[in-house]
Amino acid sequence: MFTGLIECTGIITDVETNDGMLLTIESPISNELFVGQSVSHDGICLTIIEKGKGWHKVELIKPTIEKTIARFYKPGITVNLERSLKVGDRFEGHIVQGHVDTVLECVGVNDEGNTRWLSFNLPEKYAPLVIPEGSIAINGVSLTIARLENKKFSVGLIPHTLKITNLKLIQEGAFVNCEFDVIGRYVARMMNVYNRGFE
Repeated sequence: MFTGLIECTGIITDVETNDGMLLTIESPISNELFVGQSVSHDGICLTIIEKGKGWHKVELIKPTIEKTIARFYKPGITVNLERSLKVGDRFEGHIVQGHVDTVLECVGVNDEGNTRWLSFNLPEKYAPLVIPEGSIAINGVSLTIARLENKKFSVGLIPHTLKITNLKLIQEGAFVNCEFDVIGRYVARMMNVYNRGFE
């Protein structure tokens, strides 16, 4: 489980593809990781399978690649990194599982003072999972839904978030990983079962 508070970013230095994908990433925390550890990469929970001085490797299977922005990964890409929450730590973001729901497209980037506003498309099937002032994870970053309109929503980024995450690189037309609030997902599922039965 993660909180959506990014520790640092890493740089993809190598991408190997076969039945899946093997990524080599250089980062400030790579030396502290251990094989078998779960680490969020752009909101995708991945297992460390190998590490060296200043780098680590993770492996992705086809379903993960197809469902996330991992299919766009190549050397030089910056990824957000977060290690899983320790018992006893302060819980300052929201519950992020590292299970990406879908990929969304950025449909607007606007700077207003010290705030950068990012707007994303909202497919109708996911609309029930989004509420004003609710939580959402974009590329693994815990954010608050500040504006909700027909078929899109917006989040505001403060300078600190822009400084420590890859969201500063997002431009209109870019794609991001999105994980909706897990509580909202359970409520939507329960309501669906209650109203329509098991499907």
